[in-house]
Amino acid sequence: MSEIKKTSKNKKTVVILAALVVVIAAAVVIWLTVGNNKSEDSPAATGTGDTKSLEQTFYIYDTVVNIKVFGDTVKQKNMDDIQAMLERMDIEFSRTKTNGELYAVNQAAGKQAVAVSDETLDIVKLSLKYAEEMDGLYDPTIGPLVDLWAIGEGGERVPDQAAIDKARSLTNYKDVIVDEAAKTVKLAKEGMVLDMGGIGKGYAADRIADYLKAQGLNSAMINLGGSSIIALGNKPNGSQWNIGLQDPDQSRGTQLGTIKITDEVIDASGVYERFFMQDGVRYHHILDPRTGFPSQNGLKSITIMSPNATDADALSTGVFLMGLEEGMKYLEALPEKVEAFFITNDNKIYATSELKKRLNLTDPTYSFAN
Repeated sequence: MSEIKKTSKNKKTVVILAALVVVIAAAVVIWLTVGNNKSEDSPAATGTGDTKSLEQTFYIYDTVVNIKVFGDTVKQKNMDDIQAMLERMDIEFSRTKTNGELYAVNQAAGKQAVAVSDETLDIVKLSLKYAEEMDGLYDPTIGPLVDLWAIGEGGERVPDQAAIDKARSLTNYKDVIVDEAAKTVKLAKEGMVLDMGGIGKGYAADRIADYLKAQGLNSAMINLGGSSIIALGNKPNGSQWNIGLQDPDQSRGTQLGTIKITDEVIDASGVYERFFMQDGVRYHHILDPRTGFPSQNGLKSITIMSPNATDADALSTGVFLMGLEEGMKYLEALPEKVEAFFITNDNKIYATSELKKRLNLTDPTYSFAN
């Protein structure tokens, strides 16, 4: 018998259970060291005692979003603006919400181009740029394979090969036609499905950070479900944010180490987020468009650190699929400052050169291998 993590008989129950799991267990691959412990290194502690702050939690993008902003000029309108921004993007970029722009593009696949907003046009163009740079390992047209496997949405067995082959034939970022002048997007083949899940949270996190900086608010912690975390500036006392790094094998909230960051993004992907077991094999949600199957390359997780959340989001998928050796070479060769560490199935940590110096491991289960 197959067994699945996060399964349900109906979609409504899945959403409710997912929300509860995230809220109660902090369902993230990375977690912030916050809560009742107001230690000096906790992002929840101001260190000054008199700096004004606002904190709000939203349930959006099928996940829990927590935002805490520090500054004497911060006000509730800032949180209201952010909520409106998130709700707008949640609809625009959703492939399941019938009033969304991406949904309309997918419904018109193989038929006609669809006019979209500047925001949707921007994220689609970015997704195609990442796909080209990573030679299709990150592919925004992965939707047919995501729908077929349905991992985390009730899927609990390996699809037959014919179905996988059909879904793969509809997965090709080169078949997305963007007309910038007309502001339209068209999918060349009927049955294609654009899916912004690979960069949607990162894109939203960047837009929130841009908004806060434009408002003169330069100290904040932006956490979109744990998969995209931005530390904006420093804490009000001038010290860096101290982030706990989630142990992918243990119950949520157990950390393998810590790292201090300023104006930086942390983004992670791992095989323990959503998966099912069949015949002793773990089938997780990180699908390889080359094979149509979840990747089996000896990696448990990858954590990307970058100045830009959208970049980090895309890289966490594409570089994971590259595997350890190729992924490390790819990251080290990038012109921009991007750091990462990989965790392999034998609990070894491989970190890019600069990041290794910054990681403070606290769990003896893990050790550096390079």
